[in-house]
Order: sequence, then structure tokens, then C-alpha cells
Amino acid sequence: MSIRLSSSLIAASVNFKNSKNLYSNRSRNCRFSVRSCVSDSHNAQKLVLEVKERLAKDCTSLPIGKNGRDDEEMILWFLKDRRFSVDEAIGKLTKAIKWRHEFKVHELSEDSVKPAADTGKAYVHCFLDVKGRPVVIVAPAKHIPGLLDPIEDEKLCVFLLEKALSKLPAGQHKILGIFDLRGFGSQNADLKFLTFLFDVFYYYYPSRLDEVLFVDAPFIFQPIWQFTKPVVKSYASLVKFCSVETVRKEYFTEETLPSTFGS
Repeated sequence: MSIRLSSSLIAASVNFKNSKNLYSNRSRNCRFSVRSCVSDSHNAQKLVLEVKERLAKDCTSLPIGKNGRDDEEMILWFLKDRRFSVDEAIGKLTKAIKWRHEFKVHELSEDSVKPAADTGKAYVHCFLDVKGRPVVIVAPAKHIPGLLDPIEDEKLCVFLLEKALSKLPAGQHKILGIFDLRGFGSQNADLKFLTFLFDVFYYYYPSRLDEVLFVDAPFIFQPIWQFTKPVVKSYASLVKFCSVETVRKEYFTEETLPSTFGS
């Protein structure tokens, strides 16, 4: 492995450890959350209203409307993520709403992410998979750290997540992520962005990933995964290493298969 990659691993380890500690502490706290009281939709709605009222009283500076402090669908999702602990849901929801406002998620558009999107490193597939999930496809071999300002990659990431979630069919709440690792090399490793990605899925889009495919991962990818696996903890259980053939046979039909995985 190159010296550059090794130094990146060391530099990123502190950030990952901090994320790990936060995740572990919150996971332990969940054991004391209010689980048994939420036995039906009525009780869930009562908690949604409680969160909504507390945010209206204590967080008046937060925006309202879709993805704001009064968005009941968003409140319910964060309650579910925090196993219906009102205090924990409020804490995480407040952080997410502030981030969305500061990151200006509502201003992201095809034009605003064009520099990063034009590299072809990531996109939302035009078809759902066989389970009815929107699909985000990432080609890490097309990512060169430092080629663009890191904020451009972050904007593309968030824009694609928003786009994928907008394609959710009725009854579906999660997405499929596919990392096409063919051609991946040490020059493509970017642990700073990986830290951002972990934070995005843990803090701002919790429980939205249903499954992550690592397709045809080369040998050089293994030490990177071994480093990150214990840090991302439960997210690691979402990962499946597989071949292109598996993607073709198990996740798409002939009509919906992404062209990059065609025979």
C-alpha cells in the first residue's frame, strides 16, 4: 500500500474513533429508551406531536416545512431510528435540521453538482432494483482525491441521496447502494470523504441504507475495509461482497440492469 494511503489511514483514524464513540454511546443509551409504550400508530402519533411541540417551543430558530421542525413524517422517521426515545430523537433531529439548513440541501440541483457529476463517479440508476429500491451506483475508480474541492463531492453525495429518496415507491423506505470497485486503486482511497459519508448516513439520513454491495473488490481494497469495518459497526452488516454476475442475476432484470454491469 502506498505511503500516501497509509498516512491517510492514520490521519483519519481520530475522526473515525470519535464517530465510533458517539455511535457506541448512543447505542447504549437506546437500551433505556421508551420501546414498549409504542404499541400502535396512536401512541406513535402522540410521540410525534410531543416532539413537534417541544421543537416549536425550544427550537424556534429551526426552519419549518418539509424537512423542518414541524415535518411529522421526518419526526416519525427519527423517532423510529431512536427507538421512540423522545429526547434522543429531538437531539438527533435538531442536529439534522440545522445541518440541512447550513449545507443548503434545498438549493442543490443538477447544475450545482455538475462538476462532480460529470466525472461519472456516482449517479442514481433510472430503474428500481427487483425489491423496489432506488439505487445509487458509485464508481470509486473514477474518484481522484484533490481533483475537485471536497465540498463538490459532498454536494454530489447529498444531492444523489435526496434524488434517490424522492424515487421511493409507496411502502418502500430504504435504498440500495452499489460500489463498483473494478479498477479501484490506492490513489482512489479517500478516508476523509468516507468519514463524511459515515456521518451523513448516521446523523442526517439514519436507517435509509438497506443494503450495500461491494462489487468485484480488488485486493488493495481489503485493508481499507478491515480498517473501517469495526468502526462503522452495525453498518458493516449491510455490506455484501459480490460479483458482477450476482448483481445481474439477483438484483435486476434484463430490462432494468445498469449498463455498466451488462455482459
